[in-house]
Amino acid sequence: MVKKVTKKKTMNSSNRETSNIPKLFGTDGIRCTSNTYPMTPDLVLKVGQAMGHLLQKQPSRRGSDKRTVLIGKDTRISGYMLEQALSAGLNSMGVRVILVGPLPTPGIGYLARNMRADAGVVISASHNAFYDNGIKIFGSDGFKAPAEWEREIERLVAIEDLSKLLAPSEKIGRTRRIEDAAGRYIVYAKSSLPYNLSLDGLRIVLDCANGASYKVAPAIFEELGAEVIVLGDTPNGYNINDKVGALYPQQTCDAVIKFRADLGISLDGDADRVIMIDEKGDVVNGDHILAICALHLASQNRLPKKTIVATEMSNFGLDKIMKQNGIKVVRTDVGDKYVVEEMRKSGFVLGGEQSGHIIFLDHSTTGDGCVAALNVLGVMVGEGKKLSELRSVFEDSPQVLINTHITHKLPLEEIEGYTELIEKVRKQLQSNGRIFVRYSGTEPLVRVLVEGPDKRLITGMAEDVSNFLQRALS
Repeated sequence: MVKKVTKKKTMNSSNRETSNIPKLFGTDGIRCTSNTYPMTPDLVLKVGQAMGHLLQKQPSRRGSDKRTVLIGKDTRISGYMLEQALSAGLNSMGVRVILVGPLPTPGIGYLARNMRADAGVVISASHNAFYDNGIKIFGSDGFKAPAEWEREIERLVAIEDLSKLLAPSEKIGRTRRIEDAAGRYIVYAKSSLPYNLSLDGLRIVLDCANGASYKVAPAIFEELGAEVIVLGDTPNGYNINDKVGALYPQQTCDAVIKFRADLGISLDGDADRVIMIDEKGDVVNGDHILAICALHLASQNRLPKKTIVATEMSNFGLDKIMKQNGIKVVRTDVGDKYVVEEMRKSGFVLGGEQSGHIIFLDHSTTGDGCVAALNVLGVMVGEGKKLSELRSVFEDSPQVLINTHITHKLPLEEIEGYTELIEKVRKQLQSNGRIFVRYSGTEPLVRVLVEGPDKRLITGMAEDVSNFLQRALS
């Protein structure tokens, strides 16, 4: 059974007031090319001030008049610049700042809650190239900040004179750096592997994407007993995600074969997503990871309501194997924050995306590549099976995804001829497939996904729609 969850769009007076305010936040925070609007030091400073002002208006997590914010980052060269700007903005509003340096995005969610901070911020553009950067905000509960927070920050930055809201001189905040954040995250991540299991005897190829996990990820798997062959652990500020990591798993595939490893683990730049490789060198994507873990949890009666959460991008093969095992699939819009929202609302513990954002809500507040990999390893070791055997639980339905660069975005239904073209494709597919089109929330892309039994046919359909949209939006 597949259930689609969508959000109702309403327009109240508050919506109308903010409808003309420049939008800073996309599906996963603020993200764009560094040193261009809005990812410039002066704008980021204002974001810090707006965030600080919001925090001062709500009760402190620690029950005092002090507010504390953790700031982490990945390894991009622009991170130094933006870290200082954000910190200055927060300090100017009387907020204390703790800098933790390079750390996976889920590490900030964990530490914000564990250290009783009022909020956490990650400076990262996730899987994007080095020239981009972004800001993700977490609340004191370790979950990503709600949309209401994002809209209010946008309003404050666009409309308010923040200089009139600055803290008095005697209440300016202080920034300090701590050195043990990595160790705290390592201990936390390792605890996701059952204590009666170890990774002794396993050889793992680990690709850190020259990103935020380059120090912590090798330690996590080595301390649990594995022999780890590490790739992508020499960041220089410019090589993050550069033909390495979850978006480019081929070098991990090759290394698994070369070193006769038991499996490969390929993380992205901020380590909130993971793609795994079995001992044969075949890719195990997010849908396979969801299936492996869902079947295991269900067998132990640890899958509430026998339901998992996926998105519109997930393969129909996942739905088929779940239905065969009495497990429901709830689908949401694309974006791990929508998956988490549905999980929290409905009491589910497992969800994720085909891209490798996998959420174990009884352990993490957001996607965590290391935690997801450890859960799969727990199934491997606990059941005594190779990853290729676990991966074979289902075969992907043929699926074609084309990402097309565009220069501007219009509501798709307003593009002349679009509705007719999509209807034509749907009639050709009938009930044997589907087409799904959406704009990227983080890049100037339109994504066209077509799924069906005939790979050659759906490839032609995807190309036709992509070419049409490129002409209309360029």
